[in-house]
Amino acid sequence: MKLSGLIAKPDGSIVRGQVSFADRITALDAVNDAGDDHILPGFVDLQVNGSHGIDVMNASADALAALSRHLAREGTTAWMPTAVTAPIEKIEKVSESTATAFENSNRDDSADFAAILGMHLEGPFISPLRLGAHPPLNLEPSGDALERVLAMRALRLITLAPELPGALDAIRRLTARDVVVSIGHTNATLDEANAGVDAGARMFTHLFNAMRPLNHRDPGVIAAALAPSRAIPAIISDGVHVHPAMLRLAFGARGRDGLILVTDKVALAGTSSSEKIVGRARATIRDGAARLDDGTLAGSIISMLDGVRIMVETVHVSIGDAAVMAATNPARVIGANDRGSIRIGARADLILLSRALQLKSVFIGGRELN
Repeated sequence: MKLSGLIAKPDGSIVRGQVSFADRITALDAVNDAGDDHILPGFVDLQVNGSHGIDVMNASADALAALSRHLAREGTTAWMPTAVTAPIEKIEKVSESTATAFENSNRDDSADFAAILGMHLEGPFISPLRLGAHPPLNLEPSGDALERVLAMRALRLITLAPELPGALDAIRRLTARDVVVSIGHTNATLDEANAGVDAGARMFTHLFNAMRPLNHRDPGVIAAALAPSRAIPAIISDGVHVHPAMLRLAFGARGRDGLILVTDKVALAGTSSSEKIVGRARATIRDGAARLDDGTLAGSIISMLDGVRIMVETVHVSIGDAAVMAATNPARVIGANDRGSIRIGARADLILLSRALQLKSVFIGGRELN
């Protein structure tokens, strides 16, 4: 199959040409009259708590598969079901559902779903001072709790606070197990955050949110995330969790190759409902996001494409740079090296957008979705 248009390359550049592919990309050729549609790699969302009425914390393997199909039709071709702070036995059930959904997807050749890349565990090893919308069930990353987390077979990414007792050793152990560690829900100082990066952390979870605030005399974890580093911050680009001016600041500090876009979306996204129980609390859609009764942000309601549009239209980054942040960088940080970029040999997970950034087609493994 062939697609012609404006191709977003892994370096953020845009070239007019043609992509040839079967299940993988076989050729990239210059074509002068290729048209004005944008050809982007399928988006990779590393933080999805739910969508379309499906809550990851309560979802069966079949429900996760249904969610995968919804996400694919938004242009997200790979994602990570994200479990929040809860009793360990509850998180273990989410891990098993995620593992089963992953195994079932590998046996299904219909290719009409976004690939599940493993579980992102956002807690319970987080700061009691930076819970955000999480319940106060946080634990220290040691002992039986850590051993049970290490044994979770779907675990591929974990958010934790590096200042907690035992956290640096936990980071080293998790990294040795090929789990990517992300610093988040944290009250870490600059030195504590940098120590987490030195121990092996490779990401920051939803930059600016549920973090020690930036201060010119106490720069804290945000300064560590904005500085050049081996760890790359993820950011919710809905214009609500992070003001567009701060999105511009983050992009100016870290650039195209130093940011990851995530949705952090919840079950209310993609529904006509305005209210849902999140954990033990009620969340409603107000002022462009999901919020608890006291106004605390409880997640976004955007798609990855919505986030890309906000970066292009409000932050004024190029569509090529936005594609790198929404696809190439998240795939790279978790080691999914055959995804997230348009290059020969990569998976043919592609999306076609109009010049106005409206979704026209989605291809997964070279197959167009109905």
